[in-house]
Amino acid sequence: MSLRKFISNKTIAALAVILTAFANTSAFAQEAGAAAATVVKPVDMGPIYKTVIFYALAFLLVCLFVAIIGKALSVYELTRKAQDKPKGLNWNTINGTLFALFLVVGLYGVYWEYTVHGNMILPEAASEHGKKIDQMFNITLILTTIVFISTHILLFGFSYIYKHTGKRKAYYYPHNNTIERVWTIVPALVLTVLVLMGFLTWRSIFYKIEDPNNKPISIEVTSSQFAWAIRYAGPDGIVGVKNFKLINSLNQLGMDFKDKNNLDDQSADEMVIPVNKPVRLILTSKDVIHSFYMPHFRVQLNTVPGMTSYFEFTPTITTEEMKAKTNDPAFKYLFLCNKICGDGHYKMQKEVKVVSMAEYEAWLKKQPTYLTDDLRKEFNLPVAAAPVAKPADSVAKDTAAVKTNQIALK
Repeated sequence: MSLRKFISNKTIAALAVILTAFANTSAFAQEAGAAAATVVKPVDMGPIYKTVIFYALAFLLVCLFVAIIGKALSVYELTRKAQDKPKGLNWNTINGTLFALFLVVGLYGVYWEYTVHGNMILPEAASEHGKKIDQMFNITLILTTIVFISTHILLFGFSYIYKHTGKRKAYYYPHNNTIERVWTIVPALVLTVLVLMGFLTWRSIFYKIEDPNNKPISIEVTSSQFAWAIRYAGPDGIVGVKNFKLINSLNQLGMDFKDKNNLDDQSADEMVIPVNKPVRLILTSKDVIHSFYMPHFRVQLNTVPGMTSYFEFTPTITTEEMKAKTNDPAFKYLFLCNKICGDGHYKMQKEVKVVSMAEYEAWLKKQPTYLTDDLRKEFNLPVAAAPVAKPADSVAKDTAAVKTNQIALK
């Protein structure tokens, strides 16, 4: 190969490389330009002051500021000491003043808690025993508030009044039998009264004497992740037994249909209860511990796997009456899970409707029985016969007979 031909080939190859690089660079530039021309959608971010990071950084900044002030004061004191000058700051006065300031701020904090967070405590009680619970709670709260405020006034007030001034000498007073007796006997008596009051209140709730003329309605509530299953006792008024070994896709509660009390039990998607009528809750769980909670009725009890819990209460305010009381047309009674039982814990809530007895009975008639035709086949039970429609002339005769009877009664 001649030198001229070799140089020519090398030149062509070099030009090809340059052209390829230029083409790639142009393509890259075009893509970059297109990307730059595209309008970037702004990220929808909430206010920064609502984030945890904001408050964490603010706390660190406050700590840093306090540390800087402290170091500056230390340098100031050391400088005066090195110059044989008297102390520039009287720390006893400063600490005493800070105690007094903390007392004032703390008392305002108590006032703020009562006026602001006090409106966020439990709503009005809508059950008979709820009033007793609220009374016990209020008495305890008043007593503890009095003790809290008085002890803090003494604590911080003494720290300010008796701060060191160098003009008086502390009196050594190690013991006083009278004071010891007072602050031992008085709290003991107060706590004894509170404990007895609580014991008697809970005893009146859990150990009621059943009125044969006003027997409670039995409702079973079964918890699971993350739902509630409601079962009414049916016309016989008795909730049938269950067996966890019978749980399957059809029989999700594990009801044992060898027990005839199960045959008429009814299932419901919501809890409807009559006003001024005792309600007996039967609480069970299929998986983990949940907590059955009805805030307006002051009912809370754990549902524990393998164990049955009971709670009886009497509602006193209907849903419609509570809507009027709260001036909230959308008001609803609820029961919830009050124990964090997993990532779907927030879903565990159902509506509770308190209605008149007539409304309750009309609603209950519309609820289906838990025993379906599929369950009848599985347990070898006879399938329920379909109702036979009467002929038109028979219906007319029955209607005429009813009217005749009504006229005769009149």
